[in-house]
Amino acid sequence: MGEMNVFEKHIRKNTLFRGNRNALYPDYLPDKLPHREKEIDKLAEILVTALRGGKPSNILIFGKTGTGKTAVVRFIGRELKKAEKAYGMSKIEYIYINCETVDTPYSVMQTIGNHFITEWNERIPFTGWPMDKVFSVTKEKIDEWGGTVIVVLDEIDKLVSKSGDDILYQILLLDNEMSNSNLSIIGISNELKFTDLLDPRVRSRLTQEKMIFAPYNAFQLEDILRERVMIAVQDGVVDDVVIKTCAAIAAQEHGDARRAIDLLRISIEMAERDGSPRVTERHVYQAKNKIEMDCVAEAIKTLPLHSKLVLLAVAISDEAGKSELTTGETYDIYRKLSRRVGISPLTQRRISDLISEMDMLGLINAQVKSFGRYGRTKVIELALPVMEVKRLVLEDELLMELENVKVAEQKKLSPFL
Repeated sequence: MGEMNVFEKHIRKNTLFRGNRNALYPDYLPDKLPHREKEIDKLAEILVTALRGGKPSNILIFGKTGTGKTAVVRFIGRELKKAEKAYGMSKIEYIYINCETVDTPYSVMQTIGNHFITEWNERIPFTGWPMDKVFSVTKEKIDEWGGTVIVVLDEIDKLVSKSGDDILYQILLLDNEMSNSNLSIIGISNELKFTDLLDPRVRSRLTQEKMIFAPYNAFQLEDILRERVMIAVQDGVVDDVVIKTCAAIAAQEHGDARRAIDLLRISIEMAERDGSPRVTERHVYQAKNKIEMDCVAEAIKTLPLHSKLVLLAVAISDEAGKSELTTGETYDIYRKLSRRVGISPLTQRRISDLISEMDMLGLINAQVKSFGRYGRTKVIELALPVMEVKRLVLEDELLMELENVKVAEQKKLSPFL
């Protein structure tokens, strides 16, 4: 008898999921979007002009993360393409661009242009052409095609903050210079004030229509989760209290539907790993802790090297029994740790700035305390489990040699321990 495959014991377990498990991922696009009917109808009212061969108004959509902006815009794009086929009145191209990944003027214009170039050897390359050539080829191809183009720029504020508003001006210019085609923009932003960064001429044309998506409340999130459960989970597996708890937690955090969906999916996965036949409230809180620790882990892993050293200084002090440090004491340990790994320490003022940044991230707590006639000073303490912080910081190859710093050595590092 051969060796058991490593997956065999897991695949034998009963799964709590059914059908389309993808329905419990935030980027899944369902057949209906509860509590966004008004926004969908408003967009349809604006974009129906494209079905008649005209140019729809440019639209800017605002709202916090997880309020359904992207889902609604993708949904309306799908419906628009269905209507184009059904009514056959005019040609429509609906181009979705995520500006978090496509974040330069060249890449945005290249993405638009290549939608209209079928021959591979004629396509605009990823880099290498002058920008004016990319513009002229894109304009020529769209105008030859002869229809209405709707360009969705998701996270448009990130594109503008990185590259300025020149690309928006060029896209608007495309529409001006074409005689056989129309082009409209739908911009999606989490930042209400990003239009302050725009040139007045760009702002006035881009904001012909504005829409604001309000955060979901707990009852609306419950409806969204129930719809997803019906698609993705076996009957009777998820207690109603689970849905209510996931919705309540997400509602407290700005009504984020993505957060609610992630929390529900991970709760089900936790129950499945436990071998539990049902998902309970306990699994929700286990999932919540896991998500929070995953976010913390990512925050720590992406810290600059000197911030990691400061965090390690606070952690080893906490481990030695001194849970509160002044900025000066923290700097003393940080400086000695820096020298131990052969890194030139920063100034105490700069380290104080790094401490403030980590306080904002929730990795440490830094509060100013009064010591009477001895004055006021900032007191620093760790906001996370010591061993978890040490493990994550010491994953950095440059800091691995600090792994065996023990209490006895910490006393050498800092005389007050």
